Amino acid sequence: MMLEAGQRVKLAADLRLAGSVVSAEDSPAAATGAVAGSLSLASGTGGTVERVNEPQPQEQGPGVREYERLKSLLDGFGHQMPSGTRKQLEEQVGSLEPEWIAYQEQQLHVTVRVRLDNGFVLDDAHVEVFTSD
Repeated sequence: MMLEAGQRVKLAADLRLAGSVVSAEDSPAAATGAVAGSLSLASGTGGTVERVNEPQPQEQGPGVREYERLKSLLDGFGHQMPSGTRKQLEEQVGSLEPEWIAYQEQQLHVTVRVRLDNGFVLDDAHVEVFTSD
């Protein structure tokens, strides 16, 4: 779902927030790790999107670059290769596929900052948590 700043949204599911509590003025690095408890927010809680954080391009590791190179070679010339060479290349591509999938999944996450009607602010929340109001 595509969200835009100023758009009204609702929580799509109940949320339970737990973890460290720090002052909004403090940096996350200053957190002491003390758990203050938990907070539950009910599905249907409304709010307004303040900001949409597009995913930042992630640096490709060597395994991802090698996967792209070998996959391109297989797709472009695999039909012309001897069966033994093609099989070996397919095995190499298959062994790098988990790293490629993990890289792709990390690239897809768009997050938002939403100010809920009850005054709470959810920052860096995945867009999948919300529905259009």
